[in-house]
Amino acid sequence: MSFGKKKEPPPPVDNVISDQTGQFDLRFILWRHFCEQNSIPVETLPSQLAGDLRDRWEELKNSRLRTPGHK
Repeated sequence: MSFGKKKEPPPPVDNVISDQTGQFDLRFILWRHFCEQNSIPVETLPSQLAGDLRDRWEELKNSRLRTPGHK
């Protein structure tokens, strides 16, 4: 076993909805996962979140997704 080595997080994915992926786009999968973890109805829009939940969503989204043109 190797002690002291940390597992690197997965690289961010593009934050773009493609015609090929549609509802299986990683952004939507991430949102559904976030809703399940936080007991939020999946029909809720991210803009409807308040306070700590909004901050946690933004942090998760920014760590897992990237916008086009950013590396």
